[in-house]
Amino acid sequence: RIKLSIGTKQPGNADGQFNLPSGLVFDHHRGLLLVSDTWNHRVQVFSCDDDDDGGSLVSKFGEEGNQPGQLYYPFGIAIDHDHDRILITDTSNSRVQSWSLSEQSFLSCIGHLGSGDLEFDSPQGIAIDKHHRRIVIVDSKNNRLVFLSSIDLSLLLSIGKHGSRPGEFYRPSGIAIDDRHRIIVCDSGNHRVQVLSLIDGSFLLEFGSEGDQPCQLNNPRGVCVDNQGRIIVADTINHRLQSFTHEGHHISSFDCGSESPWAVAFDEHRGLIAFTAG
Repeated sequence: RIKLSIGTKQPGNADGQFNLPSGLVFDHHRGLLLVSDTWNHRVQVFSCDDDDDGGSLVSKFGEEGNQPGQLYYPFGIAIDHDHDRILITDTSNSRVQSWSLSEQSFLSCIGHLGSGDLEFDSPQGIAIDKHHRRIVIVDSKNNRLVFLSSIDLSLLLSIGKHGSRPGEFYRPSGIAIDDRHRIIVCDSGNHRVQVLSLIDGSFLLEFGSEGDQPCQLNNPRGVCVDNQGRIIVADTINHRLQSFTHEGHHISSFDCGSESPWAVAFDEHRGLIAFTAG
């Protein structure tokens, strides 16, 4: 059941309003929900506590532009608690920005448009690999995953290329990391989810095919993993969420009505699933 809805059905740029929100992440330590307000070129931060203030705006940061500390269609967002920072894929600026988590002030940015080392083309999903001190970025239009060191943001490796075979991608989008040392990627243009080894990025399994039946997908954009290891996928064009076992077997679906879910996140402390919808 829907517990809380933030925003309005019409796009807006006032506080608490959105224009195509795309990414979101829970800050479990502070009881907050951070949302990439993509077409407003900013991030908004909300309370998600179980009280009268649940869903209230706490803060916001970012403005439109291409200078350091400015954003142009931000998409993915992740929290690196070990380094007290927020990481944002600044999609149309083809770079990744880091902001202080405690101060919400700009720290640094890395990358520019291209397909070489430390270059991106429409980066979207982003996830933190705590076990190996890495950041994994979905470099969407380059059809690959890029691994950076979380210590100094240096390039470690990249994997993937355009295609539909195992380990290949077509405009991938959302990403999550589970406690089985696996990377789960929404291979959006191929209408499937791929599961890769977190160790070396090698292919493990895939599930989904184009369609609207259970276990079929239509341009899935977002993914998260809950505290029971279930994989929850934002099945965007089918207007639903689907949950799967860690092996990719269908469990259930949640009808989002006319909404098209883009990103999905899980709050392990409160048992909440949040999703963004245009």
